[in-house]
Amino acid sequence: MFLRSFLSITFIAGISVCAAAQAPTPVLVELFTSEGCSSCPPADEFLRALDAKQPIEGTQLIVLGEHVDYWDDQGWRDIYSDHDLTLRQAVYVNRLGLKSSYTPQLIVDGSAECSGNDRKRAIDVIEKARAQAKVPVQISAARFENGKLRAHIETGTLPENGEVFVALALDHAESQVLRGENGGHRLEHVAVARNLVKVGKAGKGATFAKDVEVKAKPPAGPYRVIAFIQESSLGKILGGAEKAVTAEKATP
Repeated sequence: MFLRSFLSITFIAGISVCAAAQAPTPVLVELFTSEGCSSCPPADEFLRALDAKQPIEGTQLIVLGEHVDYWDDQGWRDIYSDHDLTLRQAVYVNRLGLKSSYTPQLIVDGSAECSGNDRKRAIDVIEKARAQAKVPVQISAARFENGKLRAHIETGTLPENGEVFVALALDHAESQVLRGENGGHRLEHVAVARNLVKVGKAGKGATFAKDVEVKAKPPAGPYRVIAFIQESSLGKILGGAEKAVTAEKATP
């Protein structure tokens, strides 16, 4: 009886280990885009397809649309643009040794880039990124209170010094563009970053656990919360997770 029980426990434990080993590897795909750029709608469509179809087996693609503001004086102001995202892209450009920022640009796991319209190259880069081991990241107790997202973020042990970021992103957005290069077109977006903030950091060999809050920007949700660990100075992504969350309803 003892042997049978032992074998049963071992078998069940083996299934658990196998299931854990098969958990999809998160890969963060950031798209720097703008409603004022005529080359961006196909890249926005590609990002939506990556999010919806999850085409890479064994991989969880965590997508994030980051609208820059340097197109805003070209005939159409993108309401989702944020100068902080322009600055984030500029850091990537400098670190990756590029000549200048451009749209649409994909940054995969903070370590490689390509045009958002070069789909073959993007898939190749994602395939390479998914081979990297990742630190577990967990988002829990996510809720809205008084116009702010509150959540608990927890990570596994970091292999390198890292910074923890939280993005509050619109799950889906649409715009009727009236002027500029995309004038007359209705554009669709996914996972539109409305607030992307650094909430803390942790050293090599340490973990991170903290209750955080992020201010919501209009328009209202539904949202997704994206949390990720990144090597200092916008280096490679060490781990990430996302979670759907619904904004609080306004009180009459």
